[in-house]
Amino acid sequence: MRERIPHEIASSILAATTAFVGGTALDLPPWAIFVSWAGLHLMGNLSLANAKRLWAAMPVGSAFALAIVLVDQQLAPHVGSSRWAQDALLAAIILVLNTALMFTGRLRLTSLVPGMFLGFASYFATYFGGFGFSAGNVWAAWLSVVVMNALGPVYAYLAHRLTFARPVAAEVPAERTVPAPVQVA
Repeated sequence: MRERIPHEIASSILAATTAFVGGTALDLPPWAIFVSWAGLHLMGNLSLANAKRLWAAMPVGSAFALAIVLVDQQLAPHVGSSRWAQDALLAAIILVLNTALMFTGRLRLTSLVPGMFLGFASYFATYFGGFGFSAGNVWAAWLSVVVMNALGPVYAYLAHRLTFARPVAAEVPAERTVPAPVQVA
């Protein structure tokens, strides 16, 4: 197949549209599209099956990150204000919840552990970066990042469809008569 539009152009045009998708009054994180777009490419095959695996894993990773923030918000006031105490608490929360995330990777639905970590990192960047339709709201950050991460595989598919020509059925040549092999006696 020949390229219809160079991949660099098709992908760049699509990338430019993320400014409008994320740069709305909702202040959605446009870069979260790129995280899952790249994640699908890293899986090696731009298939619906791989997109479904990524769509299942990323929100779970984001949910674990959300849980870390929620638990930290509840427990942090009880350990004192020293940096060491706050860091030790956060380390303990991450140890427990990250272990749970890793064990969740043993389930078939969420077996794409790198996908969970892409969602995990995307959530932290969204929440602590002040993105989402209600900046500073843990739930708004989660919903915002899940929606934007879900768009990445769609963008990967669109870039692929714009870039490569569709295969056409090969023309079947008219039947040729093949001379019978000559037999030597």
